[in-house]
Amino acid sequence: MKTLIRWLLLAGALLLVANLYPGVEVKNFTSALIAAFVLGLLNTLLRPILVLLTLPVTVLSLGLFLFIINALMFWAAANLLDGFAVAGFAAALIGSLIYSLCGMVIDVLIERLFPLRD
Repeated sequence: MKTLIRWLLLAGALLLVANLYPGVEVKNFTSALIAAFVLGLLNTLLRPILVLLTLPVTVLSLGLFLFIINALMFWAAANLLDGFAVAGFAAALIGSLIYSLCGMVIDVLIERLFPLRD
């Protein structure tokens, strides 16, 4: 249940990003659901590999290179889907920052709504 609610809220967050920043476009809520799913898959499967491969650059940049990796995941999802578009890499960077902030807020809300039971 938590996963389904989190997915729906992340799709809503993607719509919020599209409304806040003109460089990100989402066609409708269905496209946002699919984009949130694809972003989740990319972040689960591809992001750890990229983080591992770019570890020296990430350490030298004091972790700032992780923002670039997040933007690449956001941009890749936009290139894979029809109803989700990003104007360029700068738009992907700003959009991924806003989306990540929304994701952190959603995670806190989910944990407060559904606390872990012992």
